[in-house]
Amino acid sequence: MYDTAIMDILRQISVTCFSTSYLVVLVLEALRFLGRVPGRGLAVIVMMCLGIFTHVTYLMLRAAAISSEDNIGRLATWTDWSLMVALGLAIAFFAFYLRRPDTVIGLFFLPAILAMIALSQMVSHMPAFERSEAVEVWRGVHGASMMLGSAAVLVGFLAGIMYLVQSRRLKRKQAGSALRLPTLETLQNLNRNCLVISTAAVGLGLVSGVVMNWNRLGVIPWTDGGIVLSGVLFLWLASATLIEYFYAPASRGRKVAYLTLASFGFLVLAMTGVLSTSHGADRSEASEPVVETELDERATESEFDDDGELIPPRGES
Repeated sequence: MYDTAIMDILRQISVTCFSTSYLVVLVLEALRFLGRVPGRGLAVIVMMCLGIFTHVTYLMLRAAAISSEDNIGRLATWTDWSLMVALGLAIAFFAFYLRRPDTVIGLFFLPAILAMIALSQMVSHMPAFERSEAVEVWRGVHGASMMLGSAAVLVGFLAGIMYLVQSRRLKRKQAGSALRLPTLETLQNLNRNCLVISTAAVGLGLVSGVVMNWNRLGVIPWTDGGIVLSGVLFLWLASATLIEYFYAPASRGRKVAYLTLASFGFLVLAMTGVLSTSHGADRSEASEPVVETELDERATESEFDDDGELIPPRGES
């Protein structure tokens, strides 16, 4: 009963809900020029949380409203993609704002977010992609995102090793030897950037993989080994990024290096799980060649009479 009541309330969410939230945040950011406004920062955080929540909820309910019997892809229209770009910008702005609330980046991000939402309404008349086309599109996004995320983790891993080696050499006053490495500051910044890039890429890869399977199978296989391990990798990367940004001990660079080394371990775990399971295999397509082989074998074993007519197998008339 309560679940039904909650779902009825959530179905009332429209584009106007999160558009209004973002517009209010834009006004709050513009109030910076009028001087200090008590409670403005807290209001920005509350309205952004509300806007992102209603934005995500709207997209998920929009995708779930498509029947599995329809040949229309979920989250496979220009409207959906415009709204997802707007959501990505909103999340990026919110992350930057939490990091540096004293900046005025909202005056740049929020107009772009509202423009993408307006674009989504302008292209709402365009038809949706078929389900098979949607699967291919999301498969491409999934593969590219996971490849970028894995590469960023590997680069961060190498940067972490170099940081620890260089830090050790500096303590032993060996930095001036023939083996020259980048400075600790350079390696620290590279580690930090790799954490952010890998978190964003793996997060996009996880979401696109879920949507791909939702379109392909009609359901979301939450227990699939690839999805579970990719989710674990994303949670770790997100946690490591938050730790790096909001917790600053004395040895900040060493902390980032250890986080990237641990991220590499989680990446190896996730890749091992993915490669050892049938993650990503299209079972429906894999079964078709078997049927064709059986038919070919039956045709080969059949016998023909002198006139070229097929002789039915014994027991058939």
